Amino acid sequence: MSSSGQVYELSSSAPVIGMESWYAIHTRARHEKVVDQRLREQGLTTFLPLVSEVHRWSDRQKTVELPLFSSYLFVRSALTHEERLRVFRVDGVLGFVGGHGEGTAIPDEEIHAVRKLLSQNASWGSHPFLKVGQRVRIRGGALDGIEGIFQARNGGNTLVVSVNAIQRSLAVRIEGYNVEVV
Repeated sequence: MSSSGQVYELSSSAPVIGMESWYAIHTRARHEKVVDQRLREQGLTTFLPLVSEVHRWSDRQKTVELPLFSSYLFVRSALTHEERLRVFRVDGVLGFVGGHGEGTAIPDEEIHAVRKLLSQNASWGSHPFLKVGQRVRIRGGALDGIEGIFQARNGGNTLVVSVNAIQRSLAVRIEGYNVEVV
């Protein structure tokens, strides 16, 4: 923070020593919630995006919350040696997502976009991860500022928001929204 009280963000997604960034953690299957709870108990900031689904059995139905990205959750950390050890000591953690298990910093914008999509009543669905395509930003409306890959699918316009580190994406219909090229 500068002496004037303003916060300046770096344009690079590369982590700065001592500066907190988001990192994806790979967990054992169906251990995301337990790992999330244990990391929070240790004082770490986590983000486990959950979606509600109705499961039906022959005698009942129940709404359950499931991880949006199975076997993954996010932790915000400066990733010091001590914090890395705290994460690895949690039962169910397989490692950080990134080269050599070191963890790759995830831009705040990607986490913000996932949070914003889940908080809105927009219709979305999982989408295969894309590496190429036109990057666009929504202008106006409830999804203002969200960036992603623009695609036309089945005659409709779709924005794909990706979390590159875990190669997972969400697709949201953007009919009626104004978009601009980034």
